[in-house]
Amino acid sequence: MDQRLLQAFFAPKTVAVIGASATPGKVGNAVVSNMLAAGFKGRLYPVNPKGGSIEGLTAVRSVQDLPGGIDLAVFAVPRDLVPPAFAALAARGLKAAIVLSAGFREAGREGYKLERELAALAREHGIALLGPNCLGMINTAHGVNASFAASQPVAGNIAFCSQSGALCQAILDWASGERFGFSKFISLGNKAVLNETELLPYLGIDPDSKVIVGYMENVEGGEEFVRVAREVSRKKPVIMLKAGSTNAGAKAASSHTGAIAGSDDACAAAFRQCGIVRAPDLESLFFLAEAFASLPLPRGPNVAVLSNAGGPGILAADACEKTQLHMARLSPETIQRLQAVLPPYASVYNPVDIIGDAGAERYRKSLEAVLDDPLVHAVLLLVAPTAMVEIEATATAIAQAAKRSAKPVMTCLLGRAHGSIGRDVLRQAGLPCYAFPEAALRSIESMYAYAQWRQKPVPVFEPPRRDLNAARRIFEAAQAQGRQELSDFQARELLGAYGLHTPATVLARTSAEAVQAAGGMGAPVALKVFSPQLSHRGDVGGVALGLCGDDDVAETFKALIAHVRRLRPEDPVSGCLVQAMAPEGSVEVVISMRRDEQFGPVLMFGLGGIHSDILKDISHHLTPLSRDEAFGMIRSIDSYMLLKGVGGQPAVNFRALEDVVLALAALAHDFPQVYEAELNPVLVNHEGALVAEARLTMRT
Repeated sequence: MDQRLLQAFFAPKTVAVIGASATPGKVGNAVVSNMLAAGFKGRLYPVNPKGGSIEGLTAVRSVQDLPGGIDLAVFAVPRDLVPPAFAALAARGLKAAIVLSAGFREAGREGYKLERELAALAREHGIALLGPNCLGMINTAHGVNASFAASQPVAGNIAFCSQSGALCQAILDWASGERFGFSKFISLGNKAVLNETELLPYLGIDPDSKVIVGYMENVEGGEEFVRVAREVSRKKPVIMLKAGSTNAGAKAASSHTGAIAGSDDACAAAFRQCGIVRAPDLESLFFLAEAFASLPLPRGPNVAVLSNAGGPGILAADACEKTQLHMARLSPETIQRLQAVLPPYASVYNPVDIIGDAGAERYRKSLEAVLDDPLVHAVLLLVAPTAMVEIEATATAIAQAAKRSAKPVMTCLLGRAHGSIGRDVLRQAGLPCYAFPEAALRSIESMYAYAQWRQKPVPVFEPPRRDLNAARRIFEAAQAQGRQELSDFQARELLGAYGLHTPATVLARTSAEAVQAAGGMGAPVALKVFSPQLSHRGDVGGVALGLCGDDDVAETFKALIAHVRRLRPEDPVSGCLVQAMAPEGSVEVVISMRRDEQFGPVLMFGLGGIHSDILKDISHHLTPLSRDEAFGMIRSIDSYMLLKGVGGQPAVNFRALEDVVLALAALAHDFPQVYEAELNPVLVNHEGALVAEARLTMRT
């Protein structure tokens, strides 16, 4: 999106309200009233066929009577009146538009068609279109409130965008009561043209916005979103609440805006890769926004807790240990300073208990001592409302001490009734104030994780060596055969084209051939029933492992064939694959890929067996990925230590395992027709990795 169009959208000099009304309570009246109340300094044109006066402004009867080149047009008319008015203004140089009207994509086929036509018209004429089916847009820095919101937000440094207009209204009402300010406030609605991907670059360089916050139900163009968000997150924090993380939520999100919610695993991987801070709920979204907007990022994970009560301090220590943070070990110099200002019976070790009779001066000196400790990266300060605590004086002292430090200070005024004055003092000083320590620690943890992400080098994507011509011939042959899934041998040949190794494998059509093949490989061997229609032979008992001796191989061959033919008579069985067993000390892992509707190829990694199937100990990553990211994907599973080697076993060859991950990522990029791929099991030991089974499914 041309940044000049977005400048006209956010800071227009001329605004026309199509469907303006003199009747209070109507959307068209609310928009005009809000623009005037916001202090808009440009030219405002109410458009109403009846003419007359609207909120003291002379109404224009038709869009044809407006001057050409209007910066922003706000449409507050019934759905079917939007396209002709929009087309007329588009032909006369309209730069930006907000369609508040509902009844488009979310309403069914006819609405979907109209929305597509509107979007096509906007793109043809280069118009920044917000909506339809939205609340509007507010820019507090430029006196613009092109919405029908019930309240005017105060100015702040947080840009907020939401796919839900009703949620926008609720948040504005809450923010008004909390005196929580915004720089920009954008209701995206159906996202026909303007969406998060289009807005992020502008908000990323917006001097009025320190933090970007959003609520989203679906992602338009997920792969481009990840690229853009990664660039913007390097400049300033992007915090998102993604709805539809459960099956019920995804279904509701789809019916709400007519869009697919997408896989939550893919979304979580996307957010993690591009540095987006994901909020677990609405309350946390604004806790995080306030913390990121007010405080410096911690330079490490060590937290010091100061409290005037022992119990809350212990609870805070427990909560800290459940995060990626650590309770700081205070230096001897800090302990000496605390001993000098605290009663002899106070606890000077972290958590520091400064005793219930602590006054403002004791809080100030204790906080200064802890902040000066080089081993402390952040401070959580708890205040229990005892009779001796003068809340306003204590909050002022805390604010003064925190101001002189470059470290983040989170405050927690326990309770509610006695702390309102103190909370106001702290928030005015730019110190977030919480009711309980757990939420405060989660905010510190998110800030630390984001700080770590920003320190990571930009990933370098180097595709592995592969024979693309050989790979193309394999897919062309499968297509000519009418296959939706590669055969065993086609899959093995494809893996070879990508430099991956597979165990020695021979197709035996008779028990005699099986015995001969096993003899050539050396015991023990595995037998696997072979059928072009049978993808998961292990699920039907079509696999036997660790076979030794001619009789064992021959009898097992016959038994497997008979068993599978009895269970699956509709699947033709051609024989058994005779395969060399895994090298000694091998660990089974699963590496797979599936194309997400929004984000494209998503890789999955986990240990085989119950680790992936039952315990769900798996990691996800979008493609492309660097070698460092491949190793990070492997390392992030809980059972990673089993790969490092236990019980005297050596660590697996991580380089070989990374090669398999990178090869599958490259394959997904090279051949978009591959919808799903599963390498299961991959057998890895200290020497290398073998892909024992591979299944690749193509789009129909």
